[in-house]
Amino acid sequence: MGKMGLFDLEKHFAFYGAYHSNPINVAIHMVFVWPILFTALLMLHFTPSLFNLPHIEFSIFGINLILILNIGFLLTLIYAAFYVCFDVRAGSLAAILCFICWVASSYLGNLLGFSISWKVVLVSQLVCWTGQFIGHGVFEKRAPALLDNLSQAFLMAPFFVLLEALQICFGYEPYPGFHAGVQAKIQAEINERQDKKQKLIS
Repeated sequence: MGKMGLFDLEKHFAFYGAYHSNPINVAIHMVFVWPILFTALLMLHFTPSLFNLPHIEFSIFGINLILILNIGFLLTLIYAAFYVCFDVRAGSLAAILCFICWVASSYLGNLLGFSISWKVVLVSQLVCWTGQFIGHGVFEKRAPALLDNLSQAFLMAPFFVLLEALQICFGYEPYPGFHAGVQAKIQAEINERQDKKQKLIS
């Protein structure tokens, strides 16, 4: 059974899907959305520890890791919590991926240092955002969702990309009838948009 209100996954995913119906645009987002989150965490690695919390240092597989409980960690925690609230199974996978991104970006930040990291982040963000705008402008022929809903672009997009990949690859549904409900809402939104266009033309 679906959740209502803020965690009404069907409603949010339908909104996202209405902006991402072209297969090429969908593929572009699958490639670029998670790197945007990863490189944002890489930049946030250089923010100071929250409340002067101690750094966490340990070694795994011969790799020395220094984790800072800073804004990057807090952002990761918020993302992970939101995703689990949306759907326990897919959300837990998304939460694990978020923490992997945080740990990996921390390692890369320690390895490269700030002077190189910010350049990597700048190039990556420019490439990824440009790719997505091309996907919307050239293939989707519709402005991206961030122009209508910022939370879709910055908070929910990584989870929706993962959910879409799970559906395409494994036929995953958070609950029976989820995708049928989503498609019905998407079609209704598309029909409404086309009606508005027709009225403007006439």
